[in-house]
Amino acid sequence: MNKPLFPDIVVNGTTLSAADIAAEAQNHHAPKGKPGLAWRKAARALAIRQLLLEKVAAQGVTATPRELAPGKVETAQEAQIRALLETAVTPAPVTDSALRAAYDRNQDACRAPSLYQPAHILFAADPRDADARAKARIRAQAALETLRGAPGRFAEIARSESDCGSRDAGGELGQMSSGDTVPEFEAAMRDMQVGQIKDDVVETRYGLHVLRLDARADGDILPFESVRPRLAEAAEKAAWTRAAHDFVTALLNDARITGMDLTKAA
Repeated sequence: MNKPLFPDIVVNGTTLSAADIAAEAQNHHAPKGKPGLAWRKAARALAIRQLLLEKVAAQGVTATPRELAPGKVETAQEAQIRALLETAVTPAPVTDSALRAAYDRNQDACRAPSLYQPAHILFAADPRDADARAKARIRAQAALETLRGAPGRFAEIARSESDCGSRDAGGELGQMSSGDTVPEFEAAMRDMQVGQIKDDVVETRYGLHVLRLDARADGDILPFESVRPRLAEAAEKAAWTRAAHDFVTALLNDARITGMDLTKAA
């Protein structure tokens, strides 16, 4: 008899049905054409939940559900699992020496916001509209090709072609600070030299941009003490994540699970 492609999973005698796993799989991303990956993630998530609930029952954990957001409150089981993890997961302490080492390794991440003065020509296209996106790319590449031979025509092309209100200013966007625009646009500016027209179009949720950087002032590296609270918060979250991972891994390794090997993350 052939083994089912997506079997039931049995965790310490409790069956996680294929139907329940299939429903949970809707909450897990997987590359197109690889439904088995979403299935595996879902099976692992449900198995971990089952093992945590077994711990809750064994330890008699009780908890009052909390409001997560306006109108959204934890279920009783979610509250119990949270309370269990609060007592069972003990992250390694974060030391000043570790924070200082993190600061020294990546001081560029500890700068004050940089200032940029860009200009762009926007060819608007919804990323969900493949046809509009393709047409916008053709227009953007044509403009970029013209500018390679005649960079001084940037303002002229912006006024005649751009779908952004900045066209009236020749595409100039004025002064912008880190965080003022979408990440992909800011990343492009960060990698450019002043006076450069980027050699390829920049894709964002708004469309395709031909981008020029007119000025930039990099923020100064902030002193350690001023960024220490932010570094500590990030380090504490990372330490808790590692400790929680170790706790869950131990639960999986100690459990009796049949149907699929769930000891390794998908």
